Amino acid sequence: MDYEFIIKFLPLYKEAAILTLKIGIIGIIFAIIIGLALTIITFYQVPVLRNITKFYIELSRNTPLIIQLFFIYYGLPKVGISIKAEMCAILGLAFLGGSYMAETFRSGIEAIDVIQKESAYSLGFSKLQTIIYIIMPQAIRVSLHGIIANIIFLLKETSVFSAISIMDLMFTAKDLIGIYYNTIEALLMLVLFYLIILLPVSIIGILIERKIKYV
Repeated sequence: MDYEFIIKFLPLYKEAAILTLKIGIIGIIFAIIIGLALTIITFYQVPVLRNITKFYIELSRNTPLIIQLFFIYYGLPKVGISIKAEMCAILGLAFLGGSYMAETFRSGIEAIDVIQKESAYSLGFSKLQTIIYIIMPQAIRVSLHGIIANIIFLLKETSVFSAISIMDLMFTAKDLIGIYYNTIEALLMLVLFYLIILLPVSIIGILIERKIKYV
């Protein structure tokens, strides 16, 4: 084990981890927003938009993230739309994550008794107020496990960002292996930094689930 190599390139991995986490967090936030919007459309069966939503979910969930990234990064410039690599990564993660979040929220809504919606209407709540104040808070609580699982899944999917030349953790590891051939050391640091990113998310998720369970 070459400890000098590890110490030398530790700061480089730190920078790559910060970039990976930044892109991941922004992409996940957008994915949650998209998921909520799609859930509302599906819940109220909005004409036309409902069919577009179904098509989007099927397209997103049944195509790999790397293909979506290639389309955004390499395909769109062919029609005059050029986007920076980091923004492409955020858009790709949001595009993929939005469909997973939408399905998770939908399953949470389906677990809520229909009578609650009818009761809200009888009390004078509008459709929008009903979904915001009555349905979604309960749906999010029910589907919390799925939401956390999606967040972890999307953070792990950031490993493909190196395909569009983003200096993330995977890119850094592959680059160092190609130059110095210290494969074990480079991969060990890659694993450790992904653990540093993902393990706290998993632990926090478990703690939140336990707290909500006993509230």
